[in-house]
Amino acid sequence: MGFIMEFAENLILRLMEDPKERDRKFREHLYELKDKCQKTKEMWSLPLRPYGFWTFERHNAQIFWDSQISQVQGRRDPYDDLLQEHTGASSSSSK
Repeated sequence: MGFIMEFAENLILRLMEDPKERDRKFREHLYELKDKCQKTKEMWSLPLRPYGFWTFERHNAQIFWDSQISQVQGRRDPYDDLLQEHTGASSSSSK
């Protein structure tokens, strides 16, 4: 009976992994994952378009040409609204 217990104990110990080895592998995995995340963060911090991409004359000209784009809220010049109100008020008062 002792032989069976000894055999079972050795079998279980062989099937179990070493806790130090398991911890070492897990640490290596975490360090690799951290490095990958750091590289991803660095890539995300780079601009998608090169410097000056949105300042090309063609892009700005398209904004001014297309009335749908140029009159969108936030892109419209607020001074234009003031001028329209002012000229509208002065022309209606002169009538």
